[in-house]
Parts: sequence; structure tokens; C-alpha cells
Amino acid sequence: MDQLEIQPSPSTNTNVIRDTVLRNQLLTRRERIRTILPPEDHEAGPNVGRLRELLREVDSALERMQAGSFGICETCHDPIENDRLLVDPLCRNCIDHLSPAEQRALERDLDLAFQVQRGLLPKPSLATHGWTLAYHYEPAGPVSGDYCDWIAGDNGDGHFFVGDVTGKGVAASMLMAQLHAIFRSLAATTPSPCQLLTKANRIFCEGTLSSYIATVVGGRVGAHGQVEISNAGHCLPMHLGARGKSATGAAIASIQSTGLPLGIFCDTEYSSQTLTLEKGDSLVLYSDGLTEAFNQSREQYGSQRLSSLLGQQAALSPHELLAVTLEDLQRFRAGAPRSDDLTIMIIRREV
Repeated sequence: MDQLEIQPSPSTNTNVIRDTVLRNQLLTRRERIRTILPPEDHEAGPNVGRLRELLREVDSALERMQAGSFGICETCHDPIENDRLLVDPLCRNCIDHLSPAEQRALERDLDLAFQVQRGLLPKPSLATHGWTLAYHYEPAGPVSGDYCDWIAGDNGDGHFFVGDVTGKGVAASMLMAQLHAIFRSLAATTPSPCQLLTKANRIFCEGTLSSYIATVVGGRVGAHGQVEISNAGHCLPMHLGARGKSATGAAIASIQSTGLPLGIFCDTEYSSQTLTLEKGDSLVLYSDGLTEAFNQSREQYGSQRLSSLLGQQAALSPHELLAVTLEDLQRFRAGAPRSDDLTIMIIRREV
């Protein structure tokens, strides 16, 4: 009988990658602590005791990696949450077995992370140079892995972005913040969306665990209604045309994807599409927390239902259209719990 070859599971491969990255971080941290610690025979300063304790914790984490017990809760012996390990590789217990003091500290950290993330979002509403914008941003938990931004230009133009990092929780929110910083730093010198995505992908790919990817749709609007848009594997944006209405509502066209998600291949290059929004036209962008939402019967909301709703209500302002969409989603879910982050952005040309 031929020997059966057992292939490692995706979760095993992810843990190996995670531990390799964290081990390098811990080794770097250990060397830095050692360089600032005084010799043992020197008088201890006010922070030396804490530094030596931290060094012991780092050494212990490295020993657990060597022994194959890293990432295992010391109380229940189940795996510790990946999000927590990526934020704090020194943690030794899962959330269920934290002490009351540790739980309170974690709650404070999550509250602070939520406030930091809220501070990265654009203003709730925007009206500038003939464009109006409204968005809804709703984490499934304390923080979100969705990305949402608007960067105003100097000549009536502006960049918009909606994205989604794989996973949820703190680790995904950290990568969302990374995307925010990457696109903000590139937008001033790289106006073209396809070039923006190409450069951002290289940075994101080189600085992120290979188990994480991000889908992003980004674009640039001009003062005269022109829109250039590039899509890295994200949900397809919808163009709502005020003109050319059919019997079922306004004309709607999905804008196709132009490339792979960020983080898959570092050398991926992206293309873009151009269109012109007439007065009253809108562009609707969203994360899969909308179209992949489930109801009590485990049916998905779906892009077809969204398209039908938008076509009937296209004459509404962005804020009104956003409210109608959220109401319809809530009616569809009928009390079914949410399982994913939700982002919707609506941009409309007014003049």
C-alpha cells in the first residue's frame, strides 16, 4: 500500500508564518533590551527591574516557540486568539482566562483602538466642488478591518477608497490603519488610482504577513464629473445614472474589477477605468458586509437586491439613499446577527 501523505492545513501554514514573524520580532526586542540593560553588578535604576522582567518574558516566549507550545493558553490549553498574539506575542492566556485586571486592561485597549480608528475616518458628510459624499462604517466587533477614506485635492478633485482586510478584530484593524497611512502618503504625489494601487500593493505585500490580503477599490474624481477608478479584487462599485431610466428605475452599471487583491503578489500592476458622472449620477461603493449579509433563512442579501433598490431610489440624496439602504438591509436580516464589518460609501455629482 502506498504511504498516505498528509498535507498541512491552511491554519497550520498560517501559524508557521505567524510564529516566524513573531520570533524575529522577539529576537529584535531581546537584543534591544540587552543593549540598554546595565551590567548585573551596577546599581539598578528605576526601570531596570521592569526591563529585566520584560527580558525574562521575551526569553520565555522564545522557549515556548522552541518547545512548540507557543500560542497555547496555559489555563485551558486551547489556542490563544491570533489577533491577540499578533498584537502582544508575550500573552500566555486566551481571553476567557484573563484575570479581571487583564480583562479591564484589554477593554481599555479596545476602547482606545476604537477611538483611534474612528479618528482615521473622513468627516461624516462632505459637500465640495460639486460633489457630495455620505458613508456608513459599522464594525462587527469593537474594531473593524474595513477601510474607508476620502482625500480632498486642491483643484476640485479628490481620492476615494473602500477596502476590506481579511479577518476581523484588532489585527485587521491594524492593517486597516496601515492601508490608511500608505494611501495618504502616496496620494499627494501619485494621482493615478492604478499607480496608487500598484505602489500600495508593493508596500503592503512587503510589510505584511502573507496570510493577510486586502481588497480595495480606489478612484479619483475630477471637477467636471470625470472619474478614474481601479479595483483590487473588491466588491463591484455601482454607477447610478440619473438619465436613461428604465421601467424598473435608474440605469445601473457595475464597474468591473481590474486586478488581484493587495498582498498576493508584490509585483502586481493595476489598470484603471474611466467614466463621466452626469449631474445627479452617483457612485456606490460597499464592503461584502452588505451583499453577503444573511437573514434567518441563511439567504444572502446579494448584489441583485441592492441593484434593484438603488435603481428605484436613485433620485435620493446620498444621505437619504444611505438611510434607505440600511433600512432595507435591516428589514432583510429580520434580526439575524451580523457576522462581518459593514461599509457603504455614496458619492454624487451635484453640478
